[in-house]
Amino acid sequence: MATATKTQKQITFIWEGTDKRGAKMKGETRSASMALAKAELRKKGINPTKVKKKPTPLFGKKKKKITQGDIAIFSRQMATMMSSGVPLVQSFDIIGKGHENPSMQELIMAIKADVESGTPLAEALGRHSYYFDELYCNLVNAGEQAGILETLLDKIATYKEKTENIKSKIKKAMFYPIAVIVISFIVTAILLIFVIPQFQEMFSGFGADLPAMTLFVIGLSKIFQEWWWAIFGGIGIGVYCFIEAKRRSHKFNHFLDRLVLKLPIFGEIVRKATIARFARTLSTMFAAGVPLVEAMTTVAGAAGNILYSNAILQMRDEISTGSPLNHAMRNTGLFPNMVVQMVAIGEEAGSIDSMLAKVADFYESEVDDAVDGLSSLLEPIIMAFLGVVIGGLVIAMYLPIFKMGQVV
Repeated sequence: MATATKTQKQITFIWEGTDKRGAKMKGETRSASMALAKAELRKKGINPTKVKKKPTPLFGKKKKKITQGDIAIFSRQMATMMSSGVPLVQSFDIIGKGHENPSMQELIMAIKADVESGTPLAEALGRHSYYFDELYCNLVNAGEQAGILETLLDKIATYKEKTENIKSKIKKAMFYPIAVIVISFIVTAILLIFVIPQFQEMFSGFGADLPAMTLFVIGLSKIFQEWWWAIFGGIGIGVYCFIEAKRRSHKFNHFLDRLVLKLPIFGEIVRKATIARFARTLSTMFAAGVPLVEAMTTVAGAAGNILYSNAILQMRDEISTGSPLNHAMRNTGLFPNMVVQMVAIGEEAGSIDSMLAKVADFYESEVDDAVDGLSSLLEPIIMAFLGVVIGGLVIAMYLPIFKMGQVV
């Protein structure tokens, strides 16, 4: 696989010229250089008389980031184009020029330029390994070698769509409660710092003892007023340290992956999602004709959980010594008996890819149902939580008013 390089930068040029009949024309084109832009115009039958770089606005708009969702859509578009008989280079041209994301346009046009120069598609994609991983490139390479590129592109598109869908489900399950907790903390902090002190001034002239609940809230308010910078700064530093540790420390990631799997409800969702990703990835590679031992290395990298990644590498070593896949899976202790049995049946029948696809479909459906059920369960729990927190602060502040009759 070729060494990854940065995406070739595409520049927008404004041009004027004449067509074969001598009629004047003008427009815009994107290319890596002015010379290439002129050459591309001549290929289209246009004689360029003036080509210049399009001026950049003073406050140039920020480029949109390329997401794996963009790559999934691109994969499906390529699969559709190829199955419809559109030539490869023309497919890139149509998809690239029609894409709304300028960054994605640049990426597609850079790949197109490499393919036009005679570079195999798998190698052209491999030069942008940040977006096209080893699995993606291996499958494209298998399709090129076997002459079934359009079929493999369809499998890749399905694979990307399924994996992105399951990722979004996991994010949805995690994001909703975290977002509510963050918002409730911010609202509580605003009440304690700005609202409670107003009540405190009013209570100072009551001449009666305040309820314990009110004294507790006032004490909490004083802490927030005096140490708000330390509280928010500590939270910010903690979040930063967490992100950096997750990015840099293998041991910390290993600890997190173990912890996530042990969490009630969430852990089971993550486990099912990981098994679905394993089955979907291995099924796709096996169907593409990639040897099992070779495929396991790529599958381990796509597992999404270090425990399962290590287990898959252990399975690869056992398979390379002649052990059946289902035995290697059972030895890890991480795969349910149903999955192991289905793989065993697939091995006996010579249809591992279809059995793994069925396993993936089943667990993807399980994740969908679990996330929907969790969302329905969390809504009343979160509402009750917000009611207790915000309602508790309000009640604490109004309790002394109910005691005013004792002073009068």
